[in-house]
Amino acid sequence: MSNQAPNQARVIPLRPPARQEPARPQSAAPAPREPLWRHLVGDVLRRERLAQERTLKDVADAARISMPYLSEVERGRKEASSEVLAAAAHALGLGLGDLLSRAQGELIRLTSRHSPVRSRGTAGSSYDGLCLAA
Repeated sequence: MSNQAPNQARVIPLRPPARQEPARPQSAAPAPREPLWRHLVGDVLRRERLAQERTLKDVADAARISMPYLSEVERGRKEASSEVLAAAAHALGLGLGDLLSRAQGELIRLTSRHSPVRSRGTAGSSYDGLCLAA
């Protein structure tokens, strides 16, 4: 017989307990977080919509997507499919390539503020291509 009270349930954790990371020295600054792609794309969509002085409803109707969903995409809360991104871009007079190129430019702008970490190539090389994975 166990030493538990009769009305207590025995709990078995599904995940192992989290490991404690060794403490970092106070002088080490945390590495900056890279922005998520959905945030970059959403920012580009919102900036373009506001630059055109169009409402969320207007663009959502033109793109044939729901207004709440477009709002979530603009805020970076939803990972939109390529079809949804293309529809939103076209509703704003952009091609999908234009949208992705602007998001890439924003990514480069944001990540170049911090010292670049180069894992491949030569120290002076730069990458000016676009690579998406599904």
